[in-house]
Amino acid sequence: AFLDLTGPNEIKGVWKQSTTLPCAYMPAKDFVQETLTWTVVHDQSSGTVFRRDSSGDHILLSEYRDRVSVPKDAPGDVSLHIQTLEVSDRGTYTCRVTWRASNNSLIAKAITTKVEVVKVPATKPVIRAGEAGLRLPAGASTSLTCVAGGSPPISYRWFRGTPGGKAVLLSSRAELAWHSLRPSDSGAYYCQAQGR
Repeated sequence: AFLDLTGPNEIKGVWKQSTTLPCAYMPAKDFVQETLTWTVVHDQSSGTVFRRDSSGDHILLSEYRDRVSVPKDAPGDVSLHIQTLEVSDRGTYTCRVTWRASNNSLIAKAITTKVEVVKVPATKPVIRAGEAGLRLPAGASTSLTCVAGGSPPISYRWFRGTPGGKAVLLSSRAELAWHSLRPSDSGAYYCQAQGR
């Protein structure tokens, strides 16, 4: 309908990533956007995150400074973009727009979106070998690095052996390094990655 705000009831954002809280309306020629505010209610606190009025854009809660923005050149799109989502950002956000009509009367509308912050489990890791590859002469130095995606912190463990078989824990770091390889170092190695 005319000058109705649209947006989802709930959003699941990923911790440490960016997220957008959609809020939009169809612009109408006889109505000028006067103010836009995004407010939030957290468990313990509440306040105005963002305000746009004739004097410009204002970020009023310090913990959102340099992390939030609203599109500038997209009429009707007043979505709130949050960078580097923190667990403390979870809460209930309200998008409130006030328009001035050609007869100078004011109209206000608001919608509310609940934001959850979720963490991502560790992905299956990949092993990166050193420049020289996996076949090396005795006495050479080399390393293997374990790399996984997901929400930090991720812990790594290196084993010698085969998963599910006999294995010896070698290291609790992402990198397994040898300064001088011996023939007895030949064999199978594997790494495990684990999220919190």
